[in-house]
Amino acid sequence: MFPSAITDFWLTPSPTSRLLHDDDVFSVTVDAALDEDERLTILTTTDGKTRVLLAPAVAEAVGLESGQPVDEAGFRQQLEKSGIPLHGADNLFYFTDEDRETLLGEPDAPPIRPLTEADADVFGQFEEAASEQDLDDASVELDHWAVYGAFEDGRLVCVASMYPWNDAPLADLGVLTLPPYRGKGHARRLVRAISRHALAREHEPQYRCQLDNHASVAAAASAGLTRFGTWDIVSPDADA
Repeated sequence: MFPSAITDFWLTPSPTSRLLHDDDVFSVTVDAALDEDERLTILTTTDGKTRVLLAPAVAEAVGLESGQPVDEAGFRQQLEKSGIPLHGADNLFYFTDEDRETLLGEPDAPPIRPLTEADADVFGQFEEAASEQDLDDASVELDHWAVYGAFEDGRLVCVASMYPWNDAPLADLGVLTLPPYRGKGHARRLVRAISRHALAREHEPQYRCQLDNHASVAAAASAGLTRFGTWDIVSPDADA
């Protein structure tokens, strides 16, 4: 259903990993090679299976190395008892194999084009018209790996940007439409255009958003993306 680049990245064990527990709905894997900011991650795919990946120090902190039986509810209780907070899960959306082929056969709409350093002034005007919260949530940047803009009456009204993610053939994207121009399909067309750019460069587009960001979830669906699952990581403020 999903391209192998996506399933391989998320589901194939690392050579440095060690499986602690695995059943039909829950698994725990320890990996000493994890980066500090991803020393604990929790992936729950749409088939209902939750996969925990953690560093040895975190496994020890929550008592997993002692070998006692574990399930997801018990694991989360141990996290809470150990004072290890989570950041808050993101939805993960990708194009399926079928939708990917449809996407590649479409042309870009005329009001959409790549943005470059020469667009610094119009991009600055776009930023001034957006709220700080929207800019922070979308994380669109003019110096990202790829940046596309949608224009209306000569004004930049929607921006999407992306960057290669975690040394994988994935391109993480964000999109932001100025409030007066929402509901007109700009984000949908822009996401599809920048996704074609990524696919042409052998990167699978990745769309992430918080679980309670219903507008962003709707935008992903409108753009033709399919939910792969949810992904959570340890909070940056965690001590363990």
